[in-house]
Amino acid sequence: MVRVKRGNVARKRRQKILIRAKGFRGAHSKLFRTANQQVMKALRYSYIGRKQKKRQFRRLWITRINAAAKMHDIKYSVLINKLKNANVILNRKMLSQLAIVDPKTFSSLINQIKN
Repeated sequence: MVRVKRGNVARKRRQKILIRAKGFRGAHSKLFRTANQQVMKALRYSYIGRKQKKRQFRRLWITRINAAAKMHDIKYSVLINKLKNANVILNRKMLSQLAIVDPKTFSSLINQIKN
């Protein structure tokens, strides 16, 4: 049987982990075993973070819409309900953008559904 020398393969595998651990503090970026643990933990956190990001942005949009709606003496829940009844198909992201970037259009939209 042929002897297998793993020098290059093992070095590349370890180097890949150490490159990912660059910027971690202390031994977490220098020693392979601790770096490997921290990289695995970081990957788990980033996976979870990608899911949480969607929730946090939706909360932000709802907060912005609510603040803009209260300036026109209407609650967020009432606004969303009236928009659905009026068949206005705008998602929360677009509504929050309207409220921030173009308040006149947002107020005309609210006036349209109030009537």
